[in-house]
Amino acid sequence: MPIDPEIYKSVLRNWSSGVTVVTTRDQNGEPTGFTASSFTSVSLSPPRILVCLGRDSSVYPAFETASHFAVHILAQGQQDISGLFAKSDMGRFSKIEYREGLGGAPLLSGCLATLQCVVADTFPGGDHIIMLGEVKEAVWREGEPLLYYQGAYHALGQ
Repeated sequence: MPIDPEIYKSVLRNWSSGVTVVTTRDQNGEPTGFTASSFTSVSLSPPRILVCLGRDSSVYPAFETASHFAVHILAQGQQDISGLFAKSDMGRFSKIEYREGLGGAPLLSGCLATLQCVVADTFPGGDHIIMLGEVKEAVWREGEPLLYYQGAYHALGQ
């Protein structure tokens, strides 16, 4: 018997995670991205990470054909950026500061860390796609991460 989706979601809300924004360019060269908590390191050699994206997302077509993407680990105080990329608002890049990275992937300012990746592979994952990225460049700065738990943002030590 399948598990009730609401029970499943309630259980998973007990998993705390960092918050990331994943960016790329669409087929027309326009910047796009989404907020993701489904991010993890996969391998040190070669350096690889994975990110998951819902197939019903408005940005799915861009990531389905992307050759590059960037993962931004958000810092404490960047809730507004997380919220901006959690919406389907296509004008979000006019509201933030960014520059161009590898393969044209937009790089957001002020993040705790940024990983620039080449798409190494993609896999089906139920109603999501699993994107495996080979990290080509990585930068970080001192600071505290933005955390998400039980449907709300938190800081370390709260």
